[in-house]
Amino acid sequence: MTASPPTDATASVSDSDSRSDSGSDSTSTSESGSGPRARTAASLTPLGLFTVLLGASLSSIDFFIVNVALPSIERDLRASPATLEMVVAGYAVAYAVLLVLGGRLGDTYGRRRLFLWGVAAFGLTSLACGLAPGAWWLVAARAAQGAASALMLPQVLATIHATTRGERRARAVAVYGSVSGLGVVLGQVLGGVLVAADLAGTGWRMAFLVNVPVAVAALLCGVRAVPDSRAERPRRSDLGGTVLLGAALTALLLPLSEGRATGWPLWSVLLLAAAPLLALAFAAVERRAEESGGSPLLPPSLLREPGVGRGLVLGLPIFIGFSGWMFVTAVVLQRGLGYGALKAGLTLIPMGVAQCAASFLAPRLAARLGGRAMAVCALVHGSGLVVLAGTVLGTPWSALGPPALAPGLVLCGLGQGVELALYYRIVLAAVPAARAGAGSGLAATVQQSCLAVGVATLGSLFLALVPSLGMRDAFVTVLGAQLAGLLGLALLSLRLPRRLG
Repeated sequence: MTASPPTDATASVSDSDSRSDSGSDSTSTSESGSGPRARTAASLTPLGLFTVLLGASLSSIDFFIVNVALPSIERDLRASPATLEMVVAGYAVAYAVLLVLGGRLGDTYGRRRLFLWGVAAFGLTSLACGLAPGAWWLVAARAAQGAASALMLPQVLATIHATTRGERRARAVAVYGSVSGLGVVLGQVLGGVLVAADLAGTGWRMAFLVNVPVAVAALLCGVRAVPDSRAERPRRSDLGGTVLLGAALTALLLPLSEGRATGWPLWSVLLLAAAPLLALAFAAVERRAEESGGSPLLPPSLLREPGVGRGLVLGLPIFIGFSGWMFVTAVVLQRGLGYGALKAGLTLIPMGVAQCAASFLAPRLAARLGGRAMAVCALVHGSGLVVLAGTVLGTPWSALGPPALAPGLVLCGLGQGVELALYYRIVLAAVPAARAGAGSGLAATVQQSCLAVGVATLGSLFLALVPSLGMRDAFVTVLGAQLAGLLGLALLSLRLPRRLG
């Protein structure tokens, strides 16, 4: 989920594979199609590949590990449910806003350098999370963690692309893709184990502190084993667009997360009113930058490409539903059903395993069914939600154990695994080859923004319904909202082409 696809800085793997295999050193494709040429880079060794993938796994696992720790954080720091939403969403917002900027900085200053800076920053911000004396300290540290991930993650696939060729590149990219699915399983299980173990009385804090020695190991290995690469003619950073995008997302997400809990004070209403104005200002700045020959963060003309807008819309129910589901489920399992952190983590293993396995089936399904594969997996995912709702409503609350929930979770995992894998393929299939780098950056930013929106919207809906409906009915209502989104996804998918590029 959070293991990022190629960003603006990495360009398209598929678009340049053929050129690289025939002797070209090109690592990215410019908007005009002429493209900057990468400086000659040393070949990536097995240790170097392990190191960059270790960095990628840090971000992926950390997104999910926090879900299991939320109830413990709530008790220890006396955090409100809305503040817990910000602990999750703050990470995703910072990552979404700075993702493409991080890739461009790697182009300019060297991907190895930015990877090492990102790993070091991730370790320091993890330490800050683990030592947080209060809830809002933790929110700020989590946002800083997201910023560190935005420095680190774009360099991973860029380094693989610049320093491998042919079959070695294909294998490395395949392993990179599996990191996200494994992160779902490892994050939930590892979080449960660490919180339950309560090592040296650290409780939930160890879920963050465990990142520190891993980051140190990645830093030491990276200094020795990760080769450097960069673009010869890097594009300028779009600081104005970055600031406006961040302001628009913050103006939307902060009141959605905090407004309900604080009785919708004036500041929350004003921020919500400002959000569309900031979004319009962002669009105007991006349009002006593109018309003047600049390097906009998200080129507006891409949205006018046939199929791009429709492909991005597909991501809304996928990612909003996924992040909202993970947040709400963590609260239901631990606060509602009284599961401990370990039991809650183990409960989600069937979904994580199914999701990881399904991601490897996505290429075959896409080859056989084309765009219809998205509709099929949306229906499978939706059937999982129906099974879960039926299980929750038809089983005594005290008898809802992991075996009873497993069938629905497996179906959800199978659907999600294919949805996540197909999203980028569908979006990039609609993007001209010469603009694949910008297209993948746009798709990644939409993904991370939706992850934050999902926690703020579905999470807030759930928390608002609990006092009046109770935990069970509030959970089923959120499942219904997610099901409606998946039905919309299935209908939209029927308009996709039968062959995916």
